[in-house]
Order: sequence, then C-alpha cells, then structure tokens
Amino acid sequence: MEVELASCAGFCFGVKRAVDTVHEQLKTGKTIYTYGPIVHNEEVVRELEEAGVRVLNSKEELLALHPGEGERCAVVIRAHGVPKEIIDLLEQKGIECIDATCPFVKRIHKAVEEGSRSGKEIYVAGNPGHPEVEGIRGWCVGDSKVLETPEEAQNMSFDDKKQGLLVAQTTFNFNKFDNIVEIFQKRGYYQ
Repeated sequence: MEVELASCAGFCFGVKRAVDTVHEQLKTGKTIYTYGPIVHNEEVVRELEEAGVRVLNSKEELLALHPGEGERCAVVIRAHGVPKEIIDLLEQKGIECIDATCPFVKRIHKAVEEGSRSGKEIYVAGNPGHPEVEGIRGWCVGDSKVLETPEEAQNMSFDDKKQGLLVAQTTFNFNKFDNIVEIFQKRGYYQ
C-alpha cells in the first residue's frame, strides 16, 4: 500500500511557530516557563517538560514566580495568547516575555482592543472556557460577550445605539460562526 501524506498534516502555522520558539529558547541556557501549556498536545507538553520547560498554569503561579538572584529566565506565551494583564504583569515583574501567540490570534487581540477602545460592543464566537477566548477577552477594554451557539446570538439583545465588532476563536466551528454571522445580518447588526 502506498500512503500519501496530506499537505495539511501536522501542526498549524501558529502552533509550529510556538513550539519552535520554545525549542529555540531552551538553547539559551535560561530557565524557560510557558504560560499555560504551549499547545493542546499532551505529548509535546510532556516532551518540553522533560527538556526542562516549566508550565505556569495561572496568574497566581506567575505572581509567585521569583527567579533567584542572577537566574536568567523567560516566559513564553502560548500559541493561544493570553490576556493583556499577563503581559503587563511580566513586564512589571521584570521577567522576559517571549510572545509566541499565533499571529492570527494577535490580529484578533489588536482588533478587539482597538474596537473596544472606540466604544464598540465586542462579541466573540467561541468556547468561553477556551484559553484563546479568555485571551481575546482580556484585550478588551470593558466587557465582551461570548457566543458559543447560533441560538445564543438569536436570543441576545443588542444596544441599537452602539456599534459592534464580531470576532471568532480561530479554531471555532466554521458552520456555527457562519450561522452567527447570518443571524447578525438578519437582525441588521452586520453589514
């Protein structure tokens, strides 16, 4: 039997970039942490932990991080991204931050930050408990709403006096997102 390898097999661009970033940082001799598992892949996370990478699983763990005197360390931000407050906290603590957030996710962060600063209501199509969605919401100035299903979009009340911005988790189901967009269009909230 001949097996052909699909051209889309393997990690997506953002995940590969994040994992490669951690491997490059391991060569520096610094103590390397990741904020959350670098990717949703237990084997990769285990392999990196065996190589010495330590995972910070919460803001509290980051707050408790106090590198020893003279210890060189860096925290690599996972592919899913993190809320802005985590980046700010690393800066305040004087800990080197290596941002391996997927560039597509970074574009969403920028859009929601700018949109919310200009007064737009922010809507995120995605899983509310997913790290990427938590990160996206953490770049909003003010509140944001998460829509996990088209039914939630259908039942949502909108402020007619405000403009809105709809974004989606990069791994969100395309058909669900398409249905949410269609609901926004039918209700006159999306052009």
